[in-house]
Amino acid sequence: MTDLRSTERFSDRVEDYVRYRPDYPQALVGWLHGLGVHADWTVADIGAGTGISSKLFLDAGHRVTAVEPNAAMRAAAERWLGSEGRFDAVDGSAEATGLAGGSVDLVVAAQAFHWFDKEKVRAEFARILSPQGLVAVFWNSRRLVGTPFLEGYERLLLEYGLDYRGVAERYTDDESMARWFGQGYRGMASIPHSQKLDHEGLLGRLMSSSYAPKPGHPNHEPMLHALRALFDATQEGGTVDFDYDTRVFAGRPDA
Repeated sequence: MTDLRSTERFSDRVEDYVRYRPDYPQALVGWLHGLGVHADWTVADIGAGTGISSKLFLDAGHRVTAVEPNAAMRAAAERWLGSEGRFDAVDGSAEATGLAGGSVDLVVAAQAFHWFDKEKVRAEFARILSPQGLVAVFWNSRRLVGTPFLEGYERLLLEYGLDYRGVAERYTDDESMARWFGQGYRGMASIPHSQKLDHEGLLGRLMSSSYAPKPGHPNHEPMLHALRALFDATQEGGTVDFDYDTRVFAGRPDA
């Protein structure tokens, strides 16, 4: 697959990412606690971006180290969460975190996981895990069908997105995730999640996506007109429901 510049492609979308990307349901942490994770476990959030996934675990009482190679996104996380004494952010990649061996109880990787080198990160995650530790991989999977809005939004991305198909194909299916964990696989859960967006929020959500054409690209203005028409045709009470299934997988990966 063509190099999609995973550590660079969000640098000029940080503000939209901070304001409009969805968070993750608190039920995800509850599911992990049911597997034996405790609030005093240290967390390494790999590919933490602007800190959305880090905040989920901070709110649950964990100490979190965010590992993020993109300087603009890491700076956004530090501005947002840096005053929290249980948070710090470091410059590192998923494949070379820079964290000490055996130093982390819970390694988490959220929406960024599909950009990683899957073989290299399996070894790196196993290296930094404590003897009791677990890895949790999760992401918000946008529903493609079910409502006129969801189906229209998918058509819009297929028509105007720059490399949308290439990005979409990087997401891993359930069977592949089970194989990635190997004998240490503990299971998965799918948790419904949603954003309720007005037109401004919908536009910001779209422009936070790395495949959305920026101003000046010939697809940009037609895409905005199509988005406006889709919103007007499908909104109820001034908002649309942007629905997801949050998929979470957990276990200890084979080194």
